[in-house]
Amino acid sequence: MNSKSFRSTFVAFHITLGVVIFLQSIATVLQASSGHVAGAMRSHLTLLAIAEAIAAVLFVLPKTARAGGGVLLIVFAIALIVHGIRGELALLVYAAGVVLVMIQGDSYKIG
Repeated sequence: MNSKSFRSTFVAFHITLGVVIFLQSIATVLQASSGHVAGAMRSHLTLLAIAEAIAAVLFVLPKTARAGGGVLLIVFAIALIVHGIRGELALLVYAAGVVLVMIQGDSYKIG
C-alpha cells in the first residue's frame, strides 16, 4: 500500500472512530436522561457522556485531535471501572484506536 493510500485510509479510520464515539456518547446521554439509570448515577453518567461527546468532536478536528484524544482516554479509563466489572471491555477497542491516532498524528496530511 502506498503512502497516499495509507494516509487516506487512516483519515477515514480517524473520522469514523470519532463519529462512532460521538454517536455512542449521545446515545448514552439520551438513555440516562430518559430514566433508564437510577438516581445520582444518572447525573454522573450524563456528565461523563457529555464530556466524551465533546472530546470526540475535538478528536476529529485536526488542531485539537491530541487534546480530544487525551480527554477520551481519561473518560474511557473512568468508564472501564464500571464496564470492566461487568465484563464489558469494548471501550478497550476505542481506546486502542484513539492511542493509534494520537501516536500516528497529523492524520489529515495526505501525500
